[in-house]
Formats: sequence, structure tokens, C-alpha cells
Amino acid sequence: MGLHSGAPVRLRIVPAAAGTGIVFRRVDLDNFDVEAVGRNVARVSYATSLQKQGVLISTTEHLLSACIGMGLDNAIMELDNLEVPILDGSARPFIDLILQAGLKQQRKKRTYLRILREVEVREGNKFIAAYPAEGYSVSYKIQFAQPIGAQSFEIDLSRDLYDKELASARTFGFLREEQVMRNMGLIRGATEENVIVVTDTGIKNGTLRFPDEFVRHKVLDLIGDLALLGGQIIGKIVADRAGHAMHTALVSRLLKDRTLWEETTDAGLGHAEAEELESVQLSAKPV
Repeated sequence: MGLHSGAPVRLRIVPAAAGTGIVFRRVDLDNFDVEAVGRNVARVSYATSLQKQGVLISTTEHLLSACIGMGLDNAIMELDNLEVPILDGSARPFIDLILQAGLKQQRKKRTYLRILREVEVREGNKFIAAYPAEGYSVSYKIQFAQPIGAQSFEIDLSRDLYDKELASARTFGFLREEQVMRNMGLIRGATEENVIVVTDTGIKNGTLRFPDEFVRHKVLDLIGDLALLGGQIIGKIVADRAGHAMHTALVSRLLKDRTLWEETTDAGLGHAEAEELESVQLSAKPV
């Protein structure tokens, strides 16, 4: 079921050839393909949506985040409706699907996007930036009303920490905002099984998976949105009270100015290690 549409949907992840990237395929619309790249970003508010020739794919960030986190470069995401399923509100179910199928190295080397010059996007007290650095790291700060308050989290994604530190962090929302959002046509598929429900005094539905699960989920979202650059990053991303709109604004800024980055097959790990970093697809079995 889709988080915002409430529409039933089935997802099938299918292996793809090297160089394909991540492609969403609407099997209910004659197998129409929408590539997961920045030029197809349609709208961003409470989720990130892609659109091509009027065909929409909504709430892509958790699935794309799982692909980056697990190093999955090439796959076809078959959907029979307009929104990616929310499942439990995290990337964990997608990770489990990918692990169930298995990953296979391909002959073509993985292409990275290496940040060459700093780029910053500001909007009032909100901020997001990309800086040159070795590896891929993210630093994020959030500031919400209590009981969330201020939280910060930093992770080095080049150390294979995604599965342990981020994948299980769930999306969240304030109970007091529920009716307003439903009146806007949003969160029609939200339940206590797929969203952390935050009240004025605490958490309504169970316990948190991490003490700072809220900011970890924001990092998860950011990684998924930055996947729209078309590949993995070599650089440091810093965000402060950003959101989907600012995440994708950074994607747009980077794609519009090729002096800010370069494509490379060298992950910066030394020649011997870099030679082994080939692109990765699912094993032959779709899931």
C-alpha cells in the first residue's frame, strides 16, 4: 500500500544489465519506464515523486536509499500502481528482499560522482551542502517540536554501515497534524504499523528502534533522494533541517553545473581495491 495514496500496489525487483541504473517500470501502463534520475523529479513535499510523459512514480526515497545502501546499481522496479509501497516505513523490507535475491557483480566498473567543489543550498535556517572528501559520508541535524527536539547523526557510508545503522529507521509524523494532512489528500495509507506516531508527550505506537530514530530516518531519506544523481557519491554531505525539497534542489544544482563534480570509476580506496568495485545487479532470481 502507498503511504500517501493509500492505493494497493505490488513491487517486483528484477535484475538489469550493467549501465541500466535504477528504473521504475509501470507494468499497469504497458511497461512504461521512468528512470530514477534528477531530470524526472516531479514534485517534492512530504515525499519525492518522479514523472515522465505524465506517468508518475511516488515516494521513491526509501527504495532508492536501500539500493545505495546495499550497493545495488542496476535493477528494474516493477510496480502496478503509482506509489512505491510503504511497508513498515523504513528501508528494512527492501533490504531483506535484495538480500533474499542476492547480489551479483557485473563486468562494468561502477561509476561514482566525485564532488570537486563545494556547493551549498540555503533557505532561511535550512541548509544542505556537498563538499569534496574521500568516501561517502552524511551529517544531518534536525530540530522539531518536543518530544523530538534537536537530534544529529553522522555516518560514513563507505564503511558498509547502512544495514546496521540506518535501514530500520522508520518514517514519522505528528498526531496533531494528521487531519490537516489527510485533508490535503496525503497519508491515506498511514497506519500505526508503518509510521511512528508522535504525540505531544511521546510515542503512541510502541518503542523506537534507535534513540535517535528520527534523524536517522532523515539521513535514510537523503541518501535515497541523492540517488537521483544516478550513482553513488564520493564526498561529504552536510544537512541542517533540510527535507525532500532541499535534497532534490541539491541534486538539481549539481546536475546543472558539471564543474562541481566528475565521473570516476576510482572509489579512492587504492588501485587494488578499486579494481574489484564492479557494478552490482540482483542475482538471476527476481523478487
